[in-house]
Amino acid sequence: MTRRICMWSGPRNVSTALMYSFAQRRDTRVVDEPLYAHYLRASGATHPGRGEILAAMPTDGREVMLQLASEECEAEMLFAKQMAHHFLDLDTGLLEPFEHFLLLRDPREMLPSLLEVLDDATLRDTGLPDQVRLVEGLESVGKPPFCIESKALLLDPERALRSICARLDVDFDPAMLTWPPGPRPEDGIWARWWYANVHQSTGFQPWHPSGRTVPEDHLELLEQCLALYRRLQRFSISV
Repeated sequence: MTRRICMWSGPRNVSTALMYSFAQRRDTRVVDEPLYAHYLRASGATHPGRGEILAAMPTDGREVMLQLASEECEAEMLFAKQMAHHFLDLDTGLLEPFEHFLLLRDPREMLPSLLEVLDDATLRDTGLPDQVRLVEGLESVGKPPFCIESKALLLDPERALRSICARLDVDFDPAMLTWPPGPRPEDGIWARWWYANVHQSTGFQPWHPSGRTVPEDHLELLEQCLALYRRLQRFSISV
């Protein structure tokens, strides 16, 4: 029986790199943001490539989650890279067939990166309120998730990946540490707007201070993000 794992992230959290990492495992098939079109339809958000995404993907999130839970899969693991804010107006019960963990990034690093792509980004676009709701929803169905910090993945990829694998009760595979440069077949059609950096990579890039700061007109947004991020940190695992 295939194990089905959802990794819930916000944008600009090295989530695509983590998806590429899992894609190197011979026992795993990865899926890239299957709820994106549902989110765009339900929210009305004007992201880059909106029309193409809506035309290319199913827009009924409930059906997407049901199919993800039941579709035949030859791999031992199905790994879905999910954006937390994409789980919009959907029932918590849809989470029950899956195992879950969250990927976090300090908003002081995440927000400047997000504002480079979405200059009018709101709290909803960060995914943080939805990550909190997901944690609460998963606790309510007896499936509390764990969280991993993206910085830990960049500081010591092998150690962080070993910690993730241990929590998922799967063997660590050294193949997870590197991948070929360029796009992958699993990439969503939004890759050309969001994946430029990861397409140039062959592994997790070493962490270093970006030197970027949050613009003054977004400092209130930063404070809102930090408050939610700190609520989630109590679920972070040590690596």
